[in-house]
Amino acid sequence: MALRSVAGRVGALARFAASSTSYKLLPAALIRGQSVLPQSNFHTSPFRFNNNIIQIQDNEDFDKKVLKNTVPVVLDFHATWCGPCKMLGPRLEKIVSDNDGKVILAKVDIDEHSEIAMEYGVQAVPTVISMKGGKVQDTFVGLKDDAALQSFVDKLIA
Repeated sequence: MALRSVAGRVGALARFAASSTSYKLLPAALIRGQSVLPQSNFHTSPFRFNNNIIQIQDNEDFDKKVLKNTVPVVLDFHATWCGPCKMLGPRLEKIVSDNDGKVILAKVDIDEHSEIAMEYGVQAVPTVISMKGGKVQDTFVGLKDDAALQSFVDKLIA
């Protein structure tokens, strides 16, 4: 009797182990790269890339896209480790996007481009500088509310 209950437990354990560690086969459509979801569930409008927001890559890129630009530019000096920068960045991006080509946002990572940051006297982040015709118009350091950001950009555009 004891042997039968042990054998029953071992059999149950084996069935559990087999069921919990077995791999499920993928549908052939997934293997071929096809979707198994109906097409009507997908958003089909094209992705809209915002040309008004740029990441500065190097000094030459900065000269071309900021200093020689005929459109007013908002420079966002930020760092990846900076909490306030992460809060300010999306808000600036939205305001620039809403102005539809009247202003450009150039994002400068101070850890990657310390020479540009030093050239503009950046001592803390976030630092935001507005430029028109390659000349500094206005500057602020730290976070601002949405109304102050909008006013900052509006003053540059005017």
